[in-house]
Amino acid sequence: MDFAFDAETEERRATLLDFMDSHVYPAEPVFYEQLDRLPDRWAWDSVPVLAELRAEARRRGLWNLFLPGEHGAGLTNLQYAPLAEITGRSGQLAPPALNCSAPDTGNMEVLSMFGTEAQRKEYLDPLLEGEIRSAFAMTEPDVASSDATNIATRIERDGDSYVVNGRKWWITGAMNPNARILIVMGKTDPGAERHRQQSMILVPRDAPGVEIHRGMSVLGYDDHDHGGHAELSFTDVRVPAANLIGAEGDGFAIAQARLGPGRIHHCMRSIGVAERAIELMCARADERVAFGKPLSEQGVIRDWIAEARVRIEQLRLLVLKTAWLMDTVGNRGAHAEIQAIKIATPITVQWILDKAIQTHGAGGLSQDFTLAAAYASIRTLRLADGPDEAHKNALARAELRRHRDAR
Repeated sequence: MDFAFDAETEERRATLLDFMDSHVYPAEPVFYEQLDRLPDRWAWDSVPVLAELRAEARRRGLWNLFLPGEHGAGLTNLQYAPLAEITGRSGQLAPPALNCSAPDTGNMEVLSMFGTEAQRKEYLDPLLEGEIRSAFAMTEPDVASSDATNIATRIERDGDSYVVNGRKWWITGAMNPNARILIVMGKTDPGAERHRQQSMILVPRDAPGVEIHRGMSVLGYDDHDHGGHAELSFTDVRVPAANLIGAEGDGFAIAQARLGPGRIHHCMRSIGVAERAIELMCARADERVAFGKPLSEQGVIRDWIAEARVRIEQLRLLVLKTAWLMDTVGNRGAHAEIQAIKIATPITVQWILDKAIQTHGAGGLSQDFTLAAAYASIRTLRLADGPDEAHKNALARAELRRHRDAR
């Protein structure tokens, strides 16, 4: 059992760490200043400093690292994992600087795996170049979307077109006017077998009948930096039949293929969030004095720091094991581990952020530090890509089945 990174990972890791220190961290305050000056703050990817970072990332060979195969950097999940962790330390800026931010990453994976040649040329190529943004429209306000088979949006064939009708919310990135294309999940055949009723289709954001109603805030945060979470509706939206991804009834299977890599990417970046939180917590503990001695000499603070280190090391090993399994036995073979990290990561990182906030006192709740915004974002992950309870239920069901079979 070898815990060392291979030579390519070490080389890219060194390059990325230097890029973070020399370019990304210094650009963070600049990014927010420029964002405040935009005519439309939802168009966050239009800030000049991000264009500069992207050019430098491409020059250093740090572009599209998330995507294996011919369309990306050709890295395995195990090679990408430590790189994604590093980008999580500046989660609002580093992933888009490398063109490795959600929801575009998942949409690029879908198009690379299931898109036609024409769909790839029209949408995948500009996404790979960072020229446009995208969104993934699955979650709905009127049904329990934790069960994806509940999706009620209709996608109905009409001659050479499909007509889309329905309502969606929490659609990440859709507030951004640069999100030119939406991948929409809906039902093409409500009478089919439960997991064959759904399909996915490409819908331009500016298509007639697409209406953006509002941005959804997360614990009071607008999340401009990801293009916002939108509530939107489709009213008799007509798109060419050629916009269907795969065949009718493939939607549920495509969603599962998309969400597997997406879940591990979120977990990788979240470890970086936790590492930065520990760094800030330790610095604050050394700087502040209470009751006659530094916080770092208070037993309760030391307990938090020690617990945080133990928990993050355990979590990282589980995530790396999952990445290795995805590479060696495929996403299906790693299904239990993908569920496990999706359960473990948000609650672990949320605990670490909570202790970091507590160490900062009231300042930890403010906009002066990154911790409150990070907490809101991580709390979202306990619902995004499926709630904890759905993953626990599925994981327990598989565990019970395994032991019954063994008996």
